[in-house]
Amino acid sequence: MAGPPAPGQALVLNASYEPLCVVSGRRAVVLVLTEKAVAVTHGDATLHSERSDINVPSVVRLTRFVRVPYRGAVPLTRRAVFARDGGRCVYCTAPATSLDHVVPKSRGGPHSWDNVVSACSRCNHVKADRGIAELGWRLRHPPVAPTGAAWMILGAKRVDPRWRPFLGGDDDEALWGTPA
Repeated sequence: MAGPPAPGQALVLNASYEPLCVVSGRRAVVLVLTEKAVAVTHGDATLHSERSDINVPSVVRLTRFVRVPYRGAVPLTRRAVFARDGGRCVYCTAPATSLDHVVPKSRGGPHSWDNVVSACSRCNHVKADRGIAELGWRLRHPPVAPTGAAWMILGAKRVDPRWRPFLGGDDDEALWGTPA
């Protein structure tokens, strides 16, 4: 027999309300129960024990400040590129299904944020290993590496709308999927 559904994920904020990471709902409950964090926003899930019911938080804030020595760059993933480009082909605005290197790797183009874009299968096939100048194509917008806390948590399976006020992502329409 299957157990109860696993609770969702929770955003972890530093004591200064700076977003740090995303953890499982169970881990968020443990942080709250051990008084290492306080619940800021409760989620929809509830964990049940023999003697009590505990609301699973969707946002927790650590009680002590944690110094983050280095904030790395946003990882270059398929999901992140699609989010940056709004899920559309940068050449023709059709729904994107693949990634494309603006300067093909076969011609020395790097696998980096400023050279990887989302493309539909038709445009990707037509472009092949040619540069966009050879085809007379233009990019709708130049590809750049995304920045900000909202993009750092993009690896989460889902982005809870209750996290939005803490991520400062009001202007990141591509990440949130809806205009601010």
